[in-house]
Parts: sequence; C-alpha cells; structure tokens
Amino acid sequence: MNHLPVTEADLHAYVDGLLPQSRRAEIDSYLAARPVEAERINVYREQSARLRALFEPVLDEPIPPQLSTLSAQPAAAHRQLWRLQRYTAGLAIALAGGAAGWGLHGQTQSSPMFLPSSATAPAPARNVAALAHQAAIAHAVYSPDVRRPVEISADQEEQLVAWLSKRIGTPIRPPRLGKQGYELIGGRLLPGESGPVAQFMYHDATGRRLTLYVSTEQTHNKDTGFRFAQEGPINVFYWIDSKFGYALSAGMDRGELARVAGAVYEQLEKTE
Repeated sequence: MNHLPVTEADLHAYVDGLLPQSRRAEIDSYLAARPVEAERINVYREQSARLRALFEPVLDEPIPPQLSTLSAQPAAAHRQLWRLQRYTAGLAIALAGGAAGWGLHGQTQSSPMFLPSSATAPAPARNVAALAHQAAIAHAVYSPDVRRPVEISADQEEQLVAWLSKRIGTPIRPPRLGKQGYELIGGRLLPGESGPVAQFMYHDATGRRLTLYVSTEQTHNKDTGFRFAQEGPINVFYWIDSKFGYALSAGMDRGELARVAGAVYEQLEKTE
C-alpha cells in the first residue's frame, strides 16, 4: 500500500481531531518513529487544550445588549444578528486552535476573584482585570513552546534588558527567583492595548514554567491592590504600581504562585 506523505497540515489536523481513523493510524506510525516530532505535536496538543479552556466560555456568554436590540427589527436585521452570532462563535473556536488567539487579547474580559463581574464593574476595575486576562493568554500561548519560548534567552540577559527597556520606554529588569527555585529562560516583546509590553519566562528544575507580564499602560489605574485571578487552568497574581502593571502567571497551585509573587513584588519595590 502506498502511503501519502505526512505534511504540516496533516499534523495540525491530527492535533485537532479532524483526520479519518485510517489516516490517524498512519500519523501514529509516523510519530512513533520520530520522537522529536511526537514531542512537538504533544506541545501543540497541550497548547490547544489550554487555549480552549480560556476561550470556550465565550460561547456561553449572553449576547451584548446592542445586538439583542436587533431582535425587535425586521428580517434583514435578524439575518445580520445571525451572521454576527456565527462570526463570534466561530472566532472563539478558531482562537482555541493556536497562537492566533493573541490577536483578540484585548477584546474579552477576565473573571478574577475579588472583582465584580465585567458587566457591572466600573471601567478602572475592568481595565485592571484585563491585565490578568492578557497575561494569562500570553502565558498559554508561549509557555508550552519547546523550541522557542522566548525571543532573547537568559544567556544574553543584558541585551534582553537593553532591548526591552528601549522598546517600552523605561528601564526594566527581570527579578531574580533562584531562591524560589526558578531560573530565567529569557523574555520577549508583546503587543499591549496601546503599546508594547514585556514578558519574562522562568522555569524550575522539573521544567515547570511561569511568566511575568509587565505593562506600562496603567496610568489610568489607581487601584494598587494585590489581586488573584483564575483564567481556565492558569492562575494569575497581579498588581498596579504607578504606570506599571505586573502579572505573574502559571498553571500551578495558588499558594505556590503567591509565594513567588511575593518575592517578585519585594524585588520590584526595592529597584524603584
């Protein structure tokens, strides 16, 4: 029997469960003989699961009031509403399929503990909550990456610091977390609401990763409380200090993350 060559599209369809059983068996055999490829596919599968956990709840959200008013209008308006509903649902599912989810990072709200719901919260509270939500998405997208989780690695830390500081427009340096059992992997630049933000990534001896998200877009926020949010499988501790917003994210126990967040907070306080 002649087997078709395995393409990148086949591998992504395999991860998404879109292949017929006969083709899945061929991919299984292909990956069994290629452990490096198999590891890459496992990373894709884990990333997809994390993104689905973040975005699938969007499908259960109520229709916004401005769209609900269309239900009282003529048939053409009903068709417009139907198209909008299909678009929203399809977009949410598409986001769960890969890193493209980052493109919608500023359009949905998180549901952090100790904060009112996004429907009733005042604008400043929603903005603070959005910081945790954006940080969790960035963590879900980049932390599973085996080959290139960061843009500049820790062995080029001074270059990383100079580059991020220049792009963000203020000096910024990653905290030292060796005493807490975490070493710096490196960092990257990400898009924020109105400008660039930084992400530093760390790991422990077991390979578990956490990320520190740093934004300089918080001049409108006066709430400096230390807060906790849970975004799907990702826990986030976050706080505001002057124009800076900090969010520490990881798929780990809340108590462990709080311990590390406290160390980060203390170090940042000393450097300001």
